[in-house]
Amino acid sequence: MAEGGPRRKGAARASSLKLEVDVVRYAEVWRGAIGDAIVKRAARAAFLTAPPPAQGSYEITILLTNDAEMRDLNREWRGKDAPTNVLAFPAGDHTGPGPLGDVVLAYETVSDEARNVGIAFADHASHLVIHGLLHLLGFDHINDDEAEWMESLERTALARLGIADPYAEQEATPAEVSL
Repeated sequence: MAEGGPRRKGAARASSLKLEVDVVRYAEVWRGAIGDAIVKRAARAAFLTAPPPAQGSYEITILLTNDAEMRDLNREWRGKDAPTNVLAFPAGDHTGPGPLGDVVLAYETVSDEARNVGIAFADHASHLVIHGLLHLLGFDHINDDEAEWMESLERTALARLGIADPYAEQEATPAEVSL
């Protein structure tokens, strides 16, 4: 038996992986909308759900901006002249510890989406932080198999936070059922 008692399997791995999260508000509209602690918890939930293969310390920055800036970023980097809810910018070809990159969220789009589907703003923003961080960790949703795998990771990370599955089929109410 090890000094101090038995050790749990995986305890050494978990303690040798760290994620430093920096939250930067580029748009004033984010002040008071969501706290840093919620954003950091979401990022760490994704990181624990799909940890990188190499041990060490990793860093990400979560940039909270508005639709105007997001539209500029989306146009410049993806060739799409419209705002989007989340973008992920990898720090480069990372094969080990260090900066993973940036995740950018656009307030107006995130807020509108949350309101339109009837979920809490903080829950939707947390989901998008998780989605963005999974992209930084190398996950994607280009084909159906990749999308299914990434969604399962998102569900797991969200469950760690006590957030409902955003991909669950909504039961139709009688007024929505057409015969």
